[in-house]
Amino acid sequence: MSTQNPIADAKPLTFRRFRDGDSDLLQGRAQIFQASWSHKCPTYVHRTPPCQGACPSGEDVRGWLGIVRGMEKPPAGISWEEYAFRRSTTANPFPSVMGRVCPAPCQTHCNRNAVDDYVGINAVEQFIGDTALAKGFQLPAAGIDTGKHVAIIGGGPAGLSAAYQLRLLGHTVTIFDDHADLGGMMRYGIPAYRTPREMLSAEIQRIIDLGVHTRLNTRVGRDISLEQVEQEFDAILWALGCKSGRALPIKGADAPNCLSGVAFLSEFNQAQVDNVPKRVVVVGGGDTSIDVASVARRLGHARPELSADGSADYAAFDTAASAARQGAEVTLTSLFPKAKMTAAEHEVQDALREGVSIHDGVMPVEVLLNDDGYATGLKLVRCEMKNNQPTPIEGTEYVIEADVIIAAIGQYGDLSGLDALNNGRNFIDADAHYQVKDREGHFVAGDIIRPHLLTTAIGQGSIAAESIDLYLKHDTLKKRPKVDVHHFDLLEKLQESQLAPEAFDADNSGDLRGTSSAKYAVHNYEDRSTAEIIKAKQLFLGHFNAVPREQRATVEVTADNVIGNYVERSIGLDAARAQTEAKRCMSCGMCFECDNCVVYCPQKAVKRTPKKEATTGRYVYTDYDRCIGCHICADVCPTGYINMGLGE
Repeated sequence: MSTQNPIADAKPLTFRRFRDGDSDLLQGRAQIFQASWSHKCPTYVHRTPPCQGACPSGEDVRGWLGIVRGMEKPPAGISWEEYAFRRSTTANPFPSVMGRVCPAPCQTHCNRNAVDDYVGINAVEQFIGDTALAKGFQLPAAGIDTGKHVAIIGGGPAGLSAAYQLRLLGHTVTIFDDHADLGGMMRYGIPAYRTPREMLSAEIQRIIDLGVHTRLNTRVGRDISLEQVEQEFDAILWALGCKSGRALPIKGADAPNCLSGVAFLSEFNQAQVDNVPKRVVVVGGGDTSIDVASVARRLGHARPELSADGSADYAAFDTAASAARQGAEVTLTSLFPKAKMTAAEHEVQDALREGVSIHDGVMPVEVLLNDDGYATGLKLVRCEMKNNQPTPIEGTEYVIEADVIIAAIGQYGDLSGLDALNNGRNFIDADAHYQVKDREGHFVAGDIIRPHLLTTAIGQGSIAAESIDLYLKHDTLKKRPKVDVHHFDLLEKLQESQLAPEAFDADNSGDLRGTSSAKYAVHNYEDRSTAEIIKAKQLFLGHFNAVPREQRATVEVTADNVIGNYVERSIGLDAARAQTEAKRCMSCGMCFECDNCVVYCPQKAVKRTPKKEATTGRYVYTDYDRCIGCHICADVCPTGYINMGLGE
């Protein structure tokens, strides 16, 4: 078991916001330094952090990290663990699963990378999800029944996400799926040692428990017609996923022992694959290809060779032979160098450690066949990527012998029986609101639009649910916000804390000048979260010390012990370590109550909000009778929450 915890190359810290020669922010100093009045005073501006802006699910990452760290307090009667779960699942009802398998674009974009190393968002999310399952936390109750009934075609991440959001809005939902179990790619495309089935099933069951109806083993377009579904339901969401793998676009790729990665993984996850031939070649470079290669190594080889008549093919089941399995020779090929493969870096390293051989910077040119038409090898050539297109290098051809070749180079949808929806490329077109073009009442989400991440499908399902809700209410679909995520809402937080503004009577309001102390509004607060993502250069990075990341321990799986090893590789954080890691979050764009502005204000104009009136986002206020507009509070604000904007 590995628990190494190195800090990535730490950046040199600086306590200077300004560089030699900077002068722009000091222009107008004659106006700023006045004894009798203030030219510019602080205003508190909420912006979206880049972790959340990069999250395709739109999770309020900063929010639930703030709850875990203890900054944002839960309402009375709710533990911080359950409160973090509630905040997390406003956008993503699968924290346990996604904390394990999401490639975490949030971490790539984390502003903490400018200091030392990203915050381990995935690790904390897994803690939230696992804790919720262990303690039996439930999703919010379904909304008041609207009398509307929505059909969701496909029970994968997009369909389940939409079903969850639609039930919260009070709509009746029925999911159609052509499998015996829900889950889509989470269940049939990812091996169980990455998404433990008991956790996946429990997170799905929480959604079903909201009153979601299911029709399993039912394929729309075969078992029930499109017209029948249209007659029975008020709206339809197509969340079919992409279960057909692309074949290699080269000569010989139609051989019987040339397979697709999604088909291989689907059969493995349904216990239809027990072993593989001796020599397996996987073509890809993305996460799916890594899963295929890793599964092949775990299955092992139980037969000396693939027979010409196909009777000993990769899917055969032989218990006696399985007991004497040996390691299969698994080779993965990629157009890109290892450092630029689209698969997550740690997944690539895991595959190498497990005995997968990776040939990078190569492109397949031909499948070599024997006299019976079976693949015996794959001819490759070294290549260079120019304008994202591979260019072969003359004279570098070579052959890898193979008993089976598995292509994991892309996927597309199976729209047989649903020709009216097919855009000609086996996908369904969507507009910005995830409506199907020219089909009123039809919506679409997930891979059937364009194959991408699980978290992307979850986010699209959520937005599609909003669009369906507006459609069913006959409301106008408005333009989506520039930063289209689940935002922290200060007004909701004030209401939750029993600090909601008083009612405002416009007819009797009178002269509104000099009403900064009135209780009917949230004063001196601006919410730019739907339009702006805060950058590292807007923070006071000098506030933060280099702190090692709390990394999850990993179970070392090597080439020597990989066969039959389906133990989960990642060991989650406990509560103490999750809280420690959450404290590394810099709370970009939101006050995290450090007191810098209070301590450094020379006029004592910035003050703590009285405890009985304070909540997240309203920890401090400014006494404008004392403020001289010196901008020190803004300069020392680590999170970029203070702008010298009042007075412009």
